[in-house]
Amino acid sequence: MKPLSISLASEMIASVGPLEIRNTMLMAWLVMLTLFLGSFALFTSGYKMIPGRAQAAIELIINGLYDLFASVVQDERLSRKFFPLVSTMLIFIVLGNWMGILPGVGSITIQAMHEGHMEALPLFRSMNADVNMTLSIAIIAMLAVQFYGVFELGIVSYSAKFIVPPWKNPIQTFVGFLELIGELSRIISFTFRLFGNIFAGEVLLIVISYLVPYIAPVPFLGMELFVGLIQGFVFALLTTVFLKIAVTEHEAHHDDESTPSITAPAV
Repeated sequence: MKPLSISLASEMIASVGPLEIRNTMLMAWLVMLTLFLGSFALFTSGYKMIPGRAQAAIELIINGLYDLFASVVQDERLSRKFFPLVSTMLIFIVLGNWMGILPGVGSITIQAMHEGHMEALPLFRSMNADVNMTLSIAIIAMLAVQFYGVFELGIVSYSAKFIVPPWKNPIQTFVGFLELIGELSRIISFTFRLFGNIFAGEVLLIVISYLVPYIAPVPFLGMELFVGLIQGFVFALLTTVFLKIAVTEHEAHHDDESTPSITAPAV
């Protein structure tokens, strides 16, 4: 029996000049193609005032997602501004997770050079089982957080959350430094939360299929569908929370206004 081999890193299956084409990259392209074709089909079908079943189902899903995110933001204007970003992330991540367990993903192989010799490598792997993909999505999310923070509050007011002159308030200077570290740590948290859960699921399915094929993996496939959905929601909801925090004025900025002045009584 061939020994079980599970690679932590994605495998390069081809190259175009200096560009390496990896199996997780092919899966990401396939996910994007699916989204593009689905969007094109929806666009060409047109919007109907009396919706059919497909349009009614899509409207129900979109309205449900919007109400969920709006309940977090609690601001109609900001909800409409944030929703396209976070909903796109949610759909992209969930679809990528679900397509990662389709038949053939991981089992269809191709002969390619790996670590100096030819091997049978999987043609497709779940895109979020590659830390480079999850890191890219995390960076996009946090760049969007910084952009909206600066756009809504202004660069001076937003940077005051992180940069406070020590001669004004040494404690707030230290707190601002911790806030800056916290912003950077969110990228790491986002990256490895999504990557760890999806990679662990991939390993679990491979091990179960190797030990008890055909029947035993079926319940775990259902579990992976649920985990893939939850991970997409967690990523999107945390991004929404961070966006809400970014566009909220720092409490310290209002301390001088909210604290009543105390004057000595006239003698």
